[in-house]
Amino acid sequence: MIKNVGKIDRIARLIIGIVLLSMLIFAASGWKWLAAFAGLVLIGTAIVGWCPAYGVLGIKTCPAEERR
Repeated sequence: MIKNVGKIDRIARLIIGIVLLSMLIFAASGWKWLAAFAGLVLIGTAIVGWCPAYGVLGIKTCPAEERR
């Protein structure tokens, strides 16, 4: 699988994912489950370095020498 998510993008996804996942603890509304799911998706794409939406749209934030 070729990476298409760059370092800065991965860090941002990880931070935002953790914040959204923390909604399970701190939020009282029913939207917390949707936020937690979105957080898990962002954390997963940050760890793997590949985003399916970027693949469909042809977006690559990863430098060419880091794609493997």
